[in-house]
Amino acid sequence: MELGFRLLLVLAIGVLLACGCGIAPASAAGGRWELLQDSVGVSAMHMQLLHNDRVILFDRTNFGPSNLTFPPGHPCRRNPRDQWFRGEADCTAHSVEYDVASNTFRALSIFTDTWCSSGYVAPDGTLVQTGGSDDGIRKVRLMPACTGGADDTACDWSEKPTDPDVLAADRWYATNQKLPDGSAIIVGGRGQPNYEFYPKADPASGTTLPLQFLSGDNSMYLYPFVHLNVDGNLFIFENNRAILFDYKSGSVVRTYPTLGDGAPRNNPTAGSSVLLPLKPNATEAEVLICGGAPASSISAVNDNRQFPPALRTCGRIKITDPEPAAAWVLEDMPSPRVMGDMILLPNGEVLIINGAADGIAGWDSANTFNPTPVVYRPDRPLGDRFEAQAPAAGTPRPRMYHASAVLLRDGRVLLGGSNPHERYVFGNAKFPTELSLEAFSPDYLDASNDDRRPSIVNPSLTGAPVSVKYGDQLVVAFRVPVRDPVVSVTMVAPSFTTHSFAQNQRLLFLQAQLVTKAPQLPGIGGAILPTDVHVASVTMPTKVLAPPGYHMLFVVNGRIPSKGIWVHIQ
Repeated sequence: MELGFRLLLVLAIGVLLACGCGIAPASAAGGRWELLQDSVGVSAMHMQLLHNDRVILFDRTNFGPSNLTFPPGHPCRRNPRDQWFRGEADCTAHSVEYDVASNTFRALSIFTDTWCSSGYVAPDGTLVQTGGSDDGIRKVRLMPACTGGADDTACDWSEKPTDPDVLAADRWYATNQKLPDGSAIIVGGRGQPNYEFYPKADPASGTTLPLQFLSGDNSMYLYPFVHLNVDGNLFIFENNRAILFDYKSGSVVRTYPTLGDGAPRNNPTAGSSVLLPLKPNATEAEVLICGGAPASSISAVNDNRQFPPALRTCGRIKITDPEPAAAWVLEDMPSPRVMGDMILLPNGEVLIINGAADGIAGWDSANTFNPTPVVYRPDRPLGDRFEAQAPAAGTPRPRMYHASAVLLRDGRVLLGGSNPHERYVFGNAKFPTELSLEAFSPDYLDASNDDRRPSIVNPSLTGAPVSVKYGDQLVVAFRVPVRDPVVSVTMVAPSFTTHSFAQNQRLLFLQAQLVTKAPQLPGIGGAILPTDVHVASVTMPTKVLAPPGYHMLFVVNGRIPSKGIWVHIQ
């Protein structure tokens, strides 16, 4: 979009948009469930939304055939190192591209094993997928955002074959965090108290860098929670404790106290974590960690086939506090949850969904599905932040081990996966393998909120992503029938979600100015904007707050968001 339209008319009549501090009172518990696809043939252990509004989902490759056969003419996979096929033809897909707009899907090809891997989206919009198990444990795979044209049948995964394009260490159950320069840091993994970067800063070195924090008591807990702090350092949580880490110097900046009673929160006692929404020009940041299971649950499940209740506690901490002693604030969810997913919603709330009420993560290691989502409202008073939502309708599709969830641009949350078995199992199982896709619509999408729902009219919802630079003023025109006193503009980085952690997920409340009911304003491209259109001038954040790449931008009226637009910032 041409950025010459800088909205000079903001000047004196502009008013600062709210940062989300005054979110309107919540409506009654609600939300709506929708079955999108009964089966896409592949269980969604991992999911990532791309800026073409398609979700890339995938499972693992070395456990036998999936339920999605490649179309005629598509080459079958022959991998001599595959544990199941051993070089024989595998003509089934282990990855799927799901088109949100058309509610259709197509088969994709992955060659090496992606079991319990990680990923991030590069600044150009390509999904970079790292690690896995067996022959895939050091691999790097690339999946572009396909254009939607006739060539889409040829748009598929590619794999980096050799050094220096592969990883320096085994990365099974590792975590990726996108950095301000657009690269990613890959942290930990089973037996790996270290980290590395991709792309490599020095391709010739091929080295890892030590991270002793991930050794000792932390070594058995996987998929560390990693968040990019507003000061450019990394908050890293594993087991029951955390550090603030300067990845450039390799030094620990701050050590945080143990969370609560010391119960572990990472896989296999799988809690979840989010960096709470950041205010404009943020100098403070908070992390929320919810659910998990007591350490004793591991032996109870594995040795005695007992399923103790999961944790219902959450810990919240201001990670920018220089004196964080006793800084964890504990809160109780309405119900216990392990293997839940925490997804940031466009209005700054947190959806907690999926998971079990007992047991741990692992094969057949939980006994009770938790069907009721919960919304957490960070800016409400302590003790009044949680609200249970509508439980899964009809016959619920339990989403527990190896389930995932991602936010879509229309404000829904896509749910997929769940396979608590080593292979695909559909009969004689309490929790069969789930191949379906569902959408959960939070209550802000209820029809009762239609008169307060903003609609972005420029840039176009159907147009190409808007290209902006750091510090630019982006002009957003929107309609809203009934405008609340608090209007915000938010920007969300879509997540790579797997194993109860949405990697790279972050939400910003942007600094913005609003022109209220501005008739006859010169519109973009010389048009005259209608008299019922509001115009906001939004300041793009720094690259520490928003690493380069594609983000979804929303206008939020009170707590009711618009559909988003894609913004490419660099």
